Amino acid sequence: MNSNDALSELTFTVSGRVSRPRAEVYEAVADPSQLSRYFTTGGAKGRLESNTVAQWDFADFPGEFPVTVAEATPPQRIVIEWENESTTDTRGVTRVVFEFEPVDNDTRTLVTITESSWQATAVGAKAAFGNCEGWTGMLAALKAWVEHGINLRDGFYR
Repeated sequence: MNSNDALSELTFTVSGRVSRPRAEVYEAVADPSQLSRYFTTGGAKGRLESNTVAQWDFADFPGEFPVTVAEATPPQRIVIEWENESTTDTRGVTRVVFEFEPVDNDTRTLVTITESSWQATAVGAKAAFGNCEGWTGMLAALKAWVEHGINLRDGFYR
């Protein structure tokens, strides 16, 4: 993009490496019982499988909300969508793509999370920055959980 191009959509990507094989890291995201232990502080219901709807709840944003799984390709990729008012998508959703790449002979995994379809407005930017913070925290919590069995979010929000 050059300096004369108008910004039409906000997208962000965060990534980190987890010292466990790709299938194990993928499972920690797809399995609601594991996700509930380190990320969804209010709990998760429903496995992240293609064409399903899971329910996530957070202590810092109480109340279950639906997470639509557009794609799940174990152990490489999960694509989820959820409703938002500040989206550019005609369906009113933002899209989150989790990619799991084996590193060092599959002894480690590079996890990349990209969220897209935010409006390039003050409201859209606030929402996108908030979610960027959330996904960065999720990656740190995922690493601590999978590598050491530690829940970083325990007591963090309440």
